[in-house]
Amino acid sequence: MPILSPQSTLLLTCGDPVGIGPEIVLAAWATPSVHARARLRVVADSNTVAIALAGSRLPVPLAVTIIQANDDRHSSPDTLLVIQPPQTQFDQDVHPSPGVASAAGGRCAAVAVQTAFSIVRRGLAQAIVTGPLHKEALRAAGYTAPGHTELLARACGLPDSSASMMLWLPLQDASNAGDQPAGLGVVHATLHESLADALAHLSTEGIVQAGLRLNALLAAILGRTPRIAVAALNPHAGEAGLFGDEESRIIRPAVVRLAEAGIEVSGPLPADTLFLRASRGNFDGVVALYHDQGHIPIKLLGMHRAVNITLGLPLVRTSVAHGTAFDIVGTGAADPTSMLSAIDVAVRLVEAGWPVVQS
Repeated sequence: MPILSPQSTLLLTCGDPVGIGPEIVLAAWATPSVHARARLRVVADSNTVAIALAGSRLPVPLAVTIIQANDDRHSSPDTLLVIQPPQTQFDQDVHPSPGVASAAGGRCAAVAVQTAFSIVRRGLAQAIVTGPLHKEALRAAGYTAPGHTELLARACGLPDSSASMMLWLPLQDASNAGDQPAGLGVVHATLHESLADALAHLSTEGIVQAGLRLNALLAAILGRTPRIAVAALNPHAGEAGLFGDEESRIIRPAVVRLAEAGIEVSGPLPADTLFLRASRGNFDGVVALYHDQGHIPIKLLGMHRAVNITLGLPLVRTSVAHGTAFDIVGTGAADPTSMLSAIDVAVRLVEAGWPVVQS
């Protein structure tokens, strides 16, 4: 894997400050190999970082340096380079309690992402890698966007539907940066919403756009034409209409359009066997129709290796594929593997000239 150019910078955000996000960001930063591939910065409240460092179990101490967004120094595993977002400085004695959702925590997470977005849009960084935020805390802080995907779409001035959630499960350890990339990608045709709302919003056009975005992303990661499958909605793919007509009415027309666009695509295929086939290498990517249809199998196969990628926006954003894990904050059980994988994927996408925005 070639080293990025001196201009390439990745911004890490911690997500909710009282979840495990700060812990996994610190653990990833202390991994020397990531600094050989890009310049890293943490966009975070400095007291959040100080509290996380005080409770960390890192093998070596980390110094902290506050820098400006236009600072072009190289990063290193022994000194944390922090960009302080505006208006989020917490006093340590009134900092949100560890493991407890709060409006203050939601606001801190959102402002960090918005600050990182602004830096990328100014051309001072090339990608954002996010830690997990807490959706209840985000709503308590007054934000109507249910998550990072929608928050970033709106920051771009675009509707929520312009973005797609994707999970990427790499087959190699993220530390093996020189390996040929391989894995399984799952894109979702709907967003963070109730199952009833997702089914109401499911459309041929939405499936087509998700498939186009998935195909472009996997081609960039894999360096070849990917093999895509589209999941069915109903048991047994509707059993010729016995269990529903969404396959013939909504999904199959989308598969036809994707094939006409030159994509190597199959479907709709019954979801109960599709993900087994995909896990065995029959497909590189799957278009899932709603959140849990895609998230459950990927997290069963390898939650701590999986990466969340936002598709359809004019920027690179990757993230861990797990939540804030309030129940294990400060216990030393937080696993940074997904954060390391998210950094790895962000580097690969920048190197591949991403983003390719599908219209």
